[in-house]
Amino acid sequence: MAVVPESAADAVVVGAGPNGLVAANILADAGWRVVVLESQDTPGGAVRSDRGVHPDYVNDVFSSFYPLAVASPALAALGLERWGLRWSHAPAVLANPLPDGRCAVMHRDAERTAAGLEEFAAGDGEAYLRMVELWRRLGGDLMQALFTPFPPVLAGARLAGAVHGAGGLRLLRSLLLPVRRFAQENFTGEAAGVLLSGCALHADLTPEAPGSTAFGWLLAMIGQQLGWPVPAGGAAALTEALVARLQDRGATLRCGSRVVEVTVGGGRATGVLTADGEHLAARRAVLADVPATALYGGMVGWEELPARLREDMRRFVWDHATFKVDWALRGPIPWSAPQAALAGTVHLADGVDHLTRQAAQLATSTVPDRPFALLGQMTTADPGRSPAGTESAWAYTHLPRHIKEDAGGGGLDGRWGPAQREVMAARLEAEVERWAPGFRDLVVARRVLAPPDFEARDESLVGGALNGGTSAVHQQLVFRPVPGSGRPETPVPGLYLASSSAHPGGGVHGACGANAARAALRGRGGGLRRLLGGAASKVQRRLVADTGDAGAGAGRL
Repeated sequence: MAVVPESAADAVVVGAGPNGLVAANILADAGWRVVVLESQDTPGGAVRSDRGVHPDYVNDVFSSFYPLAVASPALAALGLERWGLRWSHAPAVLANPLPDGRCAVMHRDAERTAAGLEEFAAGDGEAYLRMVELWRRLGGDLMQALFTPFPPVLAGARLAGAVHGAGGLRLLRSLLLPVRRFAQENFTGEAAGVLLSGCALHADLTPEAPGSTAFGWLLAMIGQQLGWPVPAGGAAALTEALVARLQDRGATLRCGSRVVEVTVGGGRATGVLTADGEHLAARRAVLADVPATALYGGMVGWEELPARLREDMRRFVWDHATFKVDWALRGPIPWSAPQAALAGTVHLADGVDHLTRQAAQLATSTVPDRPFALLGQMTTADPGRSPAGTESAWAYTHLPRHIKEDAGGGGLDGRWGPAQREVMAARLEAEVERWAPGFRDLVVARRVLAPPDFEARDESLVGGALNGGTSAVHQQLVFRPVPGSGRPETPVPGLYLASSSAHPGGGVHGACGANAARAALRGRGGGLRRLLGGAASKVQRRLVADTGDAGAGAGRL
């Protein structure tokens, strides 16, 4: 067994996804010796691109548009533009064509967005601008509060003051509403409701879920203020900038190095063991950018963890599985609604009822017969992705994690052999064809990614889940990943959860990694058990106490 001397690393970061790379950069900035270990042959996690569909086309393998990245204080602080990162924008942020031939569109200019909504119903434009004004008042404090560990004391206090001035309890009621109800209360036409609801369904929320308004509003307003940009040249450009910055700080990145165990001695994390038998000591901390389900009971044995945590992890809820098709197209997508051609992201839904129907099918473990598709026009957003006059594109949809029935009658049962992949790919392409007749004739090449393919390419995407666990309210804040947490500390001193299984959850924002790095720098090595003492708020201690050892572990918008 090869041993790296203790002096070789102050910290070992497990996983080179965006959270792991952000964490490593922050630690390296503080002068720590950092080693990052990645099981895959390339870094980036779900932020990667390639020419695997066609040599002339760049396709993003997983994530593509990055509103949370450009809004993230953690990523902004790294100044990645110095390491070559450039953002590119489509002419419009988001579109949703509708059955009557009209199209709901979010433009970068709020007045232009409002004018389009006004065409659907008088007064809807003004109502939308009220939403935008509210974001201008609250957005900065909200993002700071969202991206810091729970409880966000300073940012939370500023946010509370801003909320009080913007409507207080009436505003909170609005944000906690299901997005369907919010749209009914604030808009007359269907366009605003379908845009906001579609944004909520980027996570595994439904139009009827409490709090879906907050997520839909947040994602829409970031798009309105900052756009939904893409890295020029492909998603990998974001990863390359993170890696280049990290290496300039003297840190070490090793790919193809799978960690199988976090070693524990003397009551704290002491390093990691790789699959080839190598032990790397960590003098100060181990940060795990891996799913909570892989860390607890996997890399760290249950014997090192509180008994109640095992039961809590049994209740951990994943988000939906994902099915995706990447295309190389010989020309732009021929939308029946021409405005859809302007948008980088296009939602394919008849309306809010279509989204509710999809959500109900997923809830009953049924493969939708008419899947709600999210489609990316990557050359529209970044002209260098493919030759002039062509389009690099993709579409994905959510599927049940465990399939009981196929509403489309195609016999899909989750085994995902070649025949089943083709059935589902054809169903997804039929949805695009419905809104863009002639689409199929433009396909030069394609790549199909079924749920197992996501996990094979990135082990953190368990079963094709993209967000590190459900975004529903019962697994957010102090409930993420288990009741009594909401912070990166774990029950093992010196070990920090740095993945999207930790608060604030999924999306490419780096906050989970940044929070873990800052906790390590503060030296809060007592794990979640320490949170039962002075480091936790009274509210959090009361919440934790109920879980036994688990915790040780203006008005209108």
